[in-house]
Amino acid sequence: MRKIIVCTFLSLDGVMQAPGGPDEDAESGFEHGGWQKAASDDEVGAAIGGWYEHSDAMLLGRKTYEIFAAYWPTADPGNPFTERMNSMHKYVASRTLTSLGWQNSTLLEGDVTDAVRALKESDGGTVNVVGSGDLAQTLMRHDLVDEYRLTIHPVIVGSGKRLFADGAIPTALEPVSVSTTKGGTVLGVYRPHGTPRYDSY
Repeated sequence: MRKIIVCTFLSLDGVMQAPGGPDEDAESGFEHGGWQKAASDDEVGAAIGGWYEHSDAMLLGRKTYEIFAAYWPTADPGNPFTERMNSMHKYVASRTLTSLGWQNSTLLEGDVTDAVRALKESDGGTVNVVGSGDLAQTLMRHDLVDEYRLTIHPVIVGSGKRLFADGAIPTALEPVSVSTTKGGTVLGVYRPHGTPRYDSY
């Protein structure tokens, strides 16, 4: 059985929107695109490389797929991620796309939750959900996420799309590994662990 792993860059206040560049995602008037690079460091890149090394596929929503498909096929071959991103299999959840031009891409058919359940039950390694906030929230609501791999950067963005948005299902998390880079980024790996416990002091 395959594992579905949500891999997400977050600001300290939980924003995941447009970490990679000013023009990545300006939806709803977002003006803070590109907030991640200046708040990142070499240790973050090494950790992310390790997360991808042990995964054999990505699961993407339409917006993230289109951003990646416009960049990675012609990206610098000297970038250690370029070959990996192009060769890795991509599963894409979209209601509007009818064909996919990026190599090794498959469009999921029918209801996305049914398609992801079938993907989980197939043979193969882990599948990383990258970006794709709307898709990630759908998977969380249907208990389809096996693990979270989060880089939490020392920057407050103040507005934008959040991974754990209002209406997220209350969930207890079991820490698998948590460390902090020299630049202050928290590298956290967590697994869902039932429902939160409530108590008082």
